[in-house]
Amino acid sequence: MSTSPSDRVLALVARAAVLADVRREVEANHDDNRWWPTAVTDFRVRMLAAGWSSRVSYRMIDTYARVIRDAAALGFDALADSTDAEVASLVAPLGLPRARIAYLRSLSEVTQGWAKDGIDPATGPLDADAMIRSFAEQVHGASYKVAQCALLYARGYHCGIIPVDSGMVSKLAPALGLALPPGPAAHEQMRHHLEAAVRSRPSAYRALAARHALTLPADAAPTWWTHLVLIYFKRLYLNRPSPRLCPQRPLCPSVLDCTHLRP
Repeated sequence: MSTSPSDRVLALVARAAVLADVRREVEANHDDNRWWPTAVTDFRVRMLAAGWSSRVSYRMIDTYARVIRDAAALGFDALADSTDAEVASLVAPLGLPRARIAYLRSLSEVTQGWAKDGIDPATGPLDADAMIRSFAEQVHGASYKVAQCALLYARGYHCGIIPVDSGMVSKLAPALGLALPPGPAAHEQMRHHLEAAVRSRPSAYRALAARHALTLPADAAPTWWTHLVLIYFKRLYLNRPSPRLCPQRPLCPSVLDCTHLRP
């Protein structure tokens, strides 16, 4: 294929962004995301929410949102001081209480260490690659994808990080013709591909995002918008491959509803 990865990312984003169902989800979740709501202000609770969202399906979004609201109302310090039984009762609707308790305890230790060292992951200067790697290594149960989400939510939607979930690695990368390494490192390499694509053509992505009913800060590259377009395209069209999806992707730039689907 003669096109570059950045060209293919832009082409897919442009095609996906005009799909009515993708657009509906993006517009509903861009300014105030249901998974990572703006009402949560403590970066530690935001990082907690990123970890606790693991293994939670879209069908459980209302239950998950209620648990996060309860955790935020309690406050991170009070939550960290709670007994295992108390935390287990809080997260019971999400399942996997032991794993979620372990994540909380480990996150509490790591954030206390940051406070002692004067590190502020929410607003301070940051090497995103180093912080994501460190978070994944130090926080119990935090894979690269959880670390990416935790750092993005802690710093705010428009910080430039594009988190990558497992489906983006297994389904979106092949649709883009991207060869990724095996194992957890694939999430970081995919993130780098996507972020580089947006950085290379920010005006093109802003022009596409401007067609949606949402608020994009004037000084921000539309990385958050791009993440949402791709994550919802993946969920709606790739998780259970749509009959509209071209079998010749990524060789076929049409992606959907092309001549290859005709008898």
